[in-house]
Amino acid sequence: MQALYAQLLVGLINGSFYALLSLGLAVIFGMLNIINFAHGALYMMGAFCAYFLLNVAGIGYWPALILAPIAVGIFGMILERTMLQWLSGLDHLYGLLLTFGLALIIQGVFQNYFGSSGLPYAIPDELKGGMNLGFMFLPIYRGWVVVFSLVVCLLTWYLIERTRLGANLRAATENPTLVRAFGINVPRMITLTYGLGVGLAALAGVLSAPINQVRPLMGADLIIVVFAVVVIGGMGSIMGSIITGFALGVIEGLTKYFYPEASNTVVFVLMVLVLLVKPSGLTGRAA
Repeated sequence: MQALYAQLLVGLINGSFYALLSLGLAVIFGMLNIINFAHGALYMMGAFCAYFLLNVAGIGYWPALILAPIAVGIFGMILERTMLQWLSGLDHLYGLLLTFGLALIIQGVFQNYFGSSGLPYAIPDELKGGMNLGFMFLPIYRGWVVVFSLVVCLLTWYLIERTRLGANLRAATENPTLVRAFGINVPRMITLTYGLGVGLAALAGVLSAPINQVRPLMGADLIIVVFAVVVIGGMGSIMGSIITGFALGVIEGLTKYFYPEASNTVVFVLMVLVLLVKPSGLTGRAA
């Protein structure tokens, strides 16, 4: 039973990263109609940003949770203003090809300078150790990752679905001409939305750094699974990405316990089954 609980914990942790990354993808696709294949590379940049802050500037984990997403978010906004905005109105394939090329360039640059091996990033002193729950030993940092990720996901959902700013963002993508008539700067809203999406990816990278180490290809290992999570939840569905991310993490953890050979494919099998039954995803809307 302890092995089962341990795999469930691993599944929840992976689900936290899946949820944050797929949430960023859903925000970008739902608001901007861009299939952002560079998301994994930006997730990796968040981890490296935290690593540089610690080893170059002496800035620890807690400030990095704020500074790294902001820095990567600004980088993402520069990408949107200089490259992605020119793809507005074109087929999704162009955005996919551009962001895929950007991902290869970013990963190649980091791999050239840092190699493929992982760089250690220490767990903050406040989150070291663990708690004995009786049925299992819970590392404090891993519990923190699950709780903090869930809080961030729910706050992002509330921001987009329940606030005036979120209403403006959604309106700016659905009817930009009408929104401009109300004096709202639509290009700026679009740029900020892209920055928010990649900032969520960078935040996931900072959370992942103490667990998975900092590696140039850490995003490449996750991005395909995260795309499957977004497809299952429904392209552009915020709540669907959150629920599906955590659920698939748990399912993956249970599969590792009961049938380890299928743990790497269970997500894609579920994706195929969902697409056969409901092509728009579990919570997505039909085109």
